[in-house]
Amino acid sequence: MQDPSAKGRPSLAYERGYWASGYRLVAGLDEAGRGALAGPVVAAAVILSPDGRHETLLAAGVRDSKQLTSQRRERLFELICQQAEAWAVGLVAASEIDRLGIVPATRQAMGLALQRLPLPPEALLIDCMYLPEQALPQQPIVHGDQLSLSIAAASILAKVTRDRMLVGYESAYPGYGFARHKGYGTAAHRAALAQLGPCALHRRSFRPVQEVLAR
Repeated sequence: MQDPSAKGRPSLAYERGYWASGYRLVAGLDEAGRGALAGPVVAAAVILSPDGRHETLLAAGVRDSKQLTSQRRERLFELICQQAEAWAVGLVAASEIDRLGIVPATRQAMGLALQRLPLPPEALLIDCMYLPEQALPQQPIVHGDQLSLSIAAASILAKVTRDRMLVGYESAYPGYGFARHKGYGTAAHRAALAQLGPCALHRRSFRPVQEVLAR
């Protein structure tokens, strides 16, 4: 399989490798919120069609969600949903992250996204992760969201879905600033956490939250 080395704009090199081997339904997977102190971890799965519709996504500048502004991600979110052959998201809540650990919880979120796909995938491309419970051909790719178009698309769906959730939590849990920092450990979030203590969204197994609980 071709191994593209150029970073920046993703390509379809990995997808085409699977397509050429007879795997038509190739799902790209990525997550959002793995390093946050609060909120769920969200994963997305995206299957792009080999029939040419992906060209619209390439032309629109789909790439690693971290390289895009929030406004750009929102616009690309809608385009990906329209142009992908299939897509789905899965999430695991903070309480389950505390029970399982963040890596197993991330794998679980990816598994849920795969289960919810309206088309069963035949092969997987995953950003920096292997899913041992999935009996499918799969390829973990370091910096996959920068190299594979389907993983980049999944990174956008996961990020936008999670950001929307955290904005929605702002009114339910006032004072923490979730709409601004989306649960990540910014200075403002840590200050609010120290003042207010953890809420139901906080991951009590993460050290900064544990430190507040200890005090």
